[in-house]
Amino acid sequence: MFRTFLCSLLLCAVCATTERSRRHRSVCDILNAAKTPCVAAHSVTRALYKDYNGPIYSVKRSSDNKTMHISVLANGIADTASQDRFCGSADCTIEEIYDQSPRANHLRLAPAGGYSKTPDKGVNATRAPTMINGHKVYAAFFEGDMGYRNDNTNGIATGDESETMYMVTSGRHFNGGCCFDYGNAETNNDDTGAGSMEAIYFGNSTVWGHGQGTGPWIMADLENGLWAGNVTAGKGSAIDADFVTAMVKGDRGNHFALKGGDAGGNRLTGRLKVLYDGVRPQGYHPMKKQGAIILGIGGDNSDSAIGTFYEGVMTQGYTTDATDDAVQANINRAGYGKKWEN
Repeated sequence: MFRTFLCSLLLCAVCATTERSRRHRSVCDILNAAKTPCVAAHSVTRALYKDYNGPIYSVKRSSDNKTMHISVLANGIADTASQDRFCGSADCTIEEIYDQSPRANHLRLAPAGGYSKTPDKGVNATRAPTMINGHKVYAAFFEGDMGYRNDNTNGIATGDESETMYMVTSGRHFNGGCCFDYGNAETNNDDTGAGSMEAIYFGNSTVWGHGQGTGPWIMADLENGLWAGNVTAGKGSAIDADFVTAMVKGDRGNHFALKGGDAGGNRLTGRLKVLYDGVRPQGYHPMKKQGAIILGIGGDNSDSAIGTFYEGVMTQGYTTDATDDAVQANINRAGYGKKWEN
């Protein structure tokens, strides 16, 4: 009996190892191979490295304030079944989103800042279920007064250093509040002027800048301005999709770019579109990036925006178009919104 049990355990371990070895490479494997490595890799849905098998976020249960790490299964998808068993009928909030990169740039609940003088709340951990390649996962669903931050990071671009970042978000859940961002921000939780930030914004705000049409737009939050180009009324068009890949790229030498695409598409419908590629707005060169990371809020803890976060990364260096296309192909292959396996 014991020998049979031991053999079963060994077989399960071999199967799990084999399953991991069959995984396709993920976005950070692509970026690392392109010599623009991930220095932050956050997701509540899947592993962003082929061989990553650790926790991706933690949840807190309202009934007793106990916490649980949510890891990925052998297929690289979040283990939401364990989360469901842990939370039961109680409310659970996401307390921390772990950085899967070696830099350990984990995101915790955002502290008070210049705009919102109170710490932010965590998102409801089960508010927004969806499918990823046939498996149920949960998004980080922001409903206002919610946000995450890390002011003491490792390896994130500062000053005028180059970086690329993307996030996968919902194209149906947004507003004009400030600011549903993911990316590089101030380290003191306050507005320190133009060029202090370089983050992805998604929404339909028109207060500080906008794109063409009625939105929602992918814009760069560069502090004291949301930019769909290098002028207030930028040329960037809206992205109409259930799942959106939003990308901001900041280069040395007065250059930045915006890209977007259907994150739930295929190799044809999911291609990235260049929304802007050119010089920065007047007053934003050279950049004065400070290297904090924010999610769901502005640099001064402006937390009136709503939005949805599935995954996102930040790199060291400015990626090539070919690398961007490979990352987007991997996101499409992940199967957001799909109820079957590829």
